[in-house]
Amino acid sequence: MIKPSPLSDEARLAYLRLARSEQVGPVSFRQLLEHYGSPQAALDALPELASRGGKRKFRICSRARAEQEWEALQRFGARLSVLGEPDYPPSLAALADAPPVLSWKGAAHLWHRPCVAMVGARSASAAAQKFTSDCAADVNAAGYVVVSGLARGVDACAHAASLAQGTIAVLAGGVDNIYPEENAALYEQLAVQGLLVSESRFGAQPQARHFPRRNRIISGLALGVVVVEAALRSGSLITARCAAEQGREVMAAPGSPLDPRCTGSNNLIRDGAHLVQSGDDVLAIVRALKPAPVREPFDLPRAERPPPPPPSDGERDAFRQLLSPTPMAIDELVRLSRLPLAKVLLLLLELELAGRLMRGAGQEVSLLAPEEKFPALHE
Repeated sequence: MIKPSPLSDEARLAYLRLARSEQVGPVSFRQLLEHYGSPQAALDALPELASRGGKRKFRICSRARAEQEWEALQRFGARLSVLGEPDYPPSLAALADAPPVLSWKGAAHLWHRPCVAMVGARSASAAAQKFTSDCAADVNAAGYVVVSGLARGVDACAHAASLAQGTIAVLAGGVDNIYPEENAALYEQLAVQGLLVSESRFGAQPQARHFPRRNRIISGLALGVVVVEAALRSGSLITARCAAEQGREVMAAPGSPLDPRCTGSNNLIRDGAHLVQSGDDVLAIVRALKPAPVREPFDLPRAERPPPPPPSDGERDAFRQLLSPTPMAIDELVRLSRLPLAKVLLLLLELELAGRLMRGAGQEVSLLAPEEKFPALHE
């Protein structure tokens, strides 16, 4: 496979516009490029696609707004990488829901090295903080980059203990957003000695829905995820679930059955996660792994393609009868509709751009009820 060349600034701006347009998420970004062959052709097609899905007005990210974000990133000393570029992290590029664009500041070479993620409780116990610091330092000294989310507690301990050899912080808000503020000094150290990464637009404030998307990047960058103290309703368990879905190893440190902060992480062990009690345990697991992607990385298209023929009204109506709020696998929809996969993907794309479709885990989709608001990737 020919190694792709870096994009020009003009091309990167077009991809940024596409990624920041209304309802364009990671999966639809890929599909639009596969259907139309260039970001500009995809941008031109968006209003008609959304209209066929039932949305009358569709907001495309303007060139001025994209330029504003681009210039703000440059002033801040950050950069932008587009999915498919050579400097984009290869472990993420292999994911079906890889972020279309990543903003970053610091040492980008770190995400080309083998990584181990460490996540856990924000209100971590003293024992958990010591375990995290010791484990992260051991893993880091062995040549692995430690990835976490810059939260208080376990995340902060993991970053602080691995600054010497490299650590990556994945942020829920914009790459310029320090959250929580108590980690401001650590944030500044990471900008110099590590790497700060975000898929959110520059200046974005972190909101609740941003954290699960942030968590899939944490796990996606890593060979495996170590969970230290996670309650039953913990974001760390979302990271562990993402890791399992992505084919990454899931590890957990055991904790007291009397401490509710350990219930979720103990359950991970009960359900098959590796029990780890030291950095050596983590290294024994990850050293046996190969940092190979689970699927072929995404290649940026090099030329515009003829637009795909739209489905007929009859095909569209019949297909939509198959959808409901109950998640359904795309393969099953292909079988039941007796339509080609390419046509099914186009029909789903129309509905997603119209804000009427939710994509779930495992290539499942569901129809949103009229009163539900589709959670846009970017605000």
